[in-house]
Amino acid sequence: MFYLKIIAAYLFFAGVAHAQVITLDFEGLKNTESVLEFYNGGTGSLGSSGVNYGISFTAGAGALIDSDAPGGTGNFANEPSPSTVMTWSSPSFSMNAPSGFATGFALRYTSSTPITVTVYDGLNGSGGVVGTASGAAQSTGNNCIGDPNGQFCNWSELSVPLTGVGRSVVFSGTVGRSAFDNLTFGSTSTTNPSNGSIQAVPTLSEWVMIIMASLMVMFGIRRMRRGS
Repeated sequence: MFYLKIIAAYLFFAGVAHAQVITLDFEGLKNTESVLEFYNGGTGSLGSSGVNYGISFTAGAGALIDSDAPGGTGNFANEPSPSTVMTWSSPSFSMNAPSGFATGFALRYTSSTPITVTVYDGLNGSGGVVGTASGAAQSTGNNCIGDPNGQFCNWSELSVPLTGVGRSVVFSGTVGRSAFDNLTFGSTSTTNPSNGSIQAVPTLSEWVMIIMASLMVMFGIRRMRRGS
């Protein structure tokens, strides 16, 4: 029974790495800057750096600032967390989170053409599909207006429930016709970083617990061998 308790503890603490919720709002990136390693301890294409969440983007993902904000050229309005959003420069690009995330993935989007978001259990869109969702064209819906300018003014939430642990997300659609904001990992609904809902995943203390649990498992295995 002793070793069963140790294994249970290990599984509990190891699961902590997938249990937290984080949200990317792309604030801090420059206008038209490629995201790249901005959220992975590195920088975007123009040298900007953000919080290290261990999440990287392929070259197709870029930042765009609302034209109503200083230095911005984006033709959008009413963005969920002003004033920077993510756009794409290729028909398909991927985002990698090697440590994994569970439960769900969600985002807010505005688009004049349909989009698809697919989550895989491997990096760069490899392995099995653990969740997918499609969004309809809706950029000018709900009788929306600019703030004061911006043609892409209506934003909708897209939720992707997961059947396993996701490690990459592939976005597909039409170049120049969509924008995204508040990408949320570990939840089926988006959060807004400005209201304090953002959390790092995992924290240093959680990594310590995971390592301690691993050592406990090793100790338990040695104990079982000695007792046999």
